Amino acid sequence: MLPKSGPYDPSMEWMVVEQSLEEELTLERSIREIEDCENIDVLSQLCVAMARQQWHQSKLLKQAVGHIALMDAVFSGAEKTA
Repeated sequence: MLPKSGPYDPSMEWMVVEQSLEEELTLERSIREIEDCENIDVLSQLCVAMARQQWHQSKLLKQAVGHIALMDAVFSGAEKTA
C-alpha cells in the first residue's frame, strides 16, 4: 500500500542510495581490513564469496525493480482511469 502522506510521485528518487556516516565508516573499515590482508588464500576466498554475492544481489535487484516497475505501471493506469 502506498503512503497517504502526499500525491503520487513517479520520480526515481527512491533509487538514490542514502548512506549514513556510520554506514560509510563501517564500509571504510571493512575496505581497510581487506587492503591490509596479506593472506592470498583468504583474499581468494573473499573474492569468490563476493562474486557470488554480487551476482545474487544483482539478480535480485533486477527482479525487484522489474516488479516495482510493473506495479508502478498498473498504479499509473488505475490512477488515470479514476
